[in-house]
Amino acid sequence: MNITIVGAGAVGGYFGGRMLEAGLDVTFLVREKRAEQLRATGLRLRSYYGDAELHNASLALHADEIKACDLVIVAVKNYQLPAVIDSIRNLVERGALVLPLLNGVEHFEVLKQAFGEAAVLGGMCQVIATLDEEGAIVQIGQAQEMVFGPLSPGQEPVAQALSEACAGAKMRAMYREDILAQIWQKYAFITAFSGITTASRLTIGPVIACDASREVFHRVLTEMTELAAANGVPLPEGFAEQTVGRMSKLPGESTSSMHKDFLKGLPLEVESLQGGALRMAAGTGILLPTVSTLYGLIKPFESGSTPNKA
Repeated sequence: MNITIVGAGAVGGYFGGRMLEAGLDVTFLVREKRAEQLRATGLRLRSYYGDAELHNASLALHADEIKACDLVIVAVKNYQLPAVIDSIRNLVERGALVLPLLNGVEHFEVLKQAFGEAAVLGGMCQVIATLDEEGAIVQIGQAQEMVFGPLSPGQEPVAQALSEACAGAKMRAMYREDILAQIWQKYAFITAFSGITTASRLTIGPVIACDASREVFHRVLTEMTELAAANGVPLPEGFAEQTVGRMSKLPGESTSSMHKDFLKGLPLEVESLQGGALRMAAGTGILLPTVSTLYGLIKPFESGSTPNKA
């Protein structure tokens, strides 16, 4: 299987690095600056599951440089997606399927409109990772799951082949028939996790330790559970309570990528996460008061650390 990974940041770099380490045929489609960095230092992973320094990564600046591709894994921020669609169109037209690992759910429709339903797999991931100042990928905690499955008939062989190919990698690559339920569970979780950590400017340890902030986290999960059900994807009974419990077991310094981006003064995915939930709720009559509050607190920082000016 020939795999192209769009983006060699924290998410794409981590999962792509684990695949490369296991001997899979992986090409990273990256920008010039990141390509220069990777050529100079290699793809470096600092992880709970073992460090790695990989100097054999295949890099491409443009899709037409890639000779063969069966699967395109898109691992970028939602606000980068429009540019990515144009950059990978050549690969999809040559027969590659697309596996997005973005946060949220609205991007699936965007990709289907661009490439057709048959070309877009369902996917999500669970990993806490970031780039350090030297461009190395630092992964924290035990979560390192890439979950995927078919959204349309005929996609099963490619998804199953990916699961089999990743069997020897130091990561969990999970094929799931119920991929929509997995996507919505991740969406509910990340909307709460990113919202409470960014709005409070705290890592998860202090949030869970405080009764009031823990309750806010729980309320967001409850509201997102109602939204998922309204969209035809019921989440497991006790999902909110179980998720709060899992958070209490994370390292206290764990935080969301949105919070990390906020601290670095980078753009935030508030429109794709909290904003997306509010847009979907508007068409169902469901109220999301806690999500709305977090959205209002984070929205001024959407473009970076300096609040938008009137």
